[in-house]
Amino acid sequence: MIPTLRHERRLWNDGLVRVVGVDEVGVAPTCGAVVAAAVIMRPGCHRIPGVRDSKTMSAAQRERLAPVIRKRALAIGVGAASVREIDQLNIYHATHLAMRRAIARVGDHEHVLVDGNRIAGFEAQVGPYSAIVDGDAKVYSIACASVVAKVVRDRMMERLAARYPGYGWERNQGYATLEHRQAIRRLGLTPFHRRSFLALQRTLAGDQLSLDLLADPAASSEAHDLLARELVPVMVDDAMLDADDLESLELGVHA
Repeated sequence: MIPTLRHERRLWNDGLVRVVGVDEVGVAPTCGAVVAAAVIMRPGCHRIPGVRDSKTMSAAQRERLAPVIRKRALAIGVGAASVREIDQLNIYHATHLAMRRAIARVGDHEHVLVDGNRIAGFEAQVGPYSAIVDGDAKVYSIACASVVAKVVRDRMMERLAARYPGYGWERNQGYATLEHRQAIRRLGLTPFHRRSFLALQRTLAGDQLSLDLLADPAASSEAHDLLARELVPVMVDDAMLDADDLESLELGVHA
């Protein structure tokens, strides 16, 4: 499915200029922050060939198109909700928090196009908005946001993979692949694993893995040593992404 500008054109024709498309990535993985992007495209713009739902694109395609999107957009904002916030709020509310942070970073806007269903209380926080099911596949500005958010989150997981080798995060982006599950059993958990997700998965799978690495007798001594050295996590506040973190990830700067 190729996303169109139909929704944006309707709003542009009504005199609105700053129409935001917003999407999130990282809802399903068992570790890492959830990341959202908000994109305002220029009224009357033409679609960038190849831009579509980021889930249907290869990593190389996303990396190639993300800077093109940034060049053509009027404004782009990226926001995130940390592992701590995911575990405290639940992933549903944490995702909407990431979206609100992304929208806030684009500044003044007149309407928001968001992927998914209606969100309770969202209009009071971001202003007028339209919720579009499968918006990342149907709506151009939402598709652009999905590409930007996916590139930022993949870079975040690559950076964390260098800090915590063995989990395959540079390949699985934190999803519960066999490689990742086996690594948890071998190495234990990191501060960037979502305890709330793992508790549910353990219950469903009948897994006896302890959720507390420091109390897990199966964890290796190397894993304990690694945690002891991680006095300052790679992201601020136990996976919270601050403005500097996001800027370096968006620009592809290596820490």
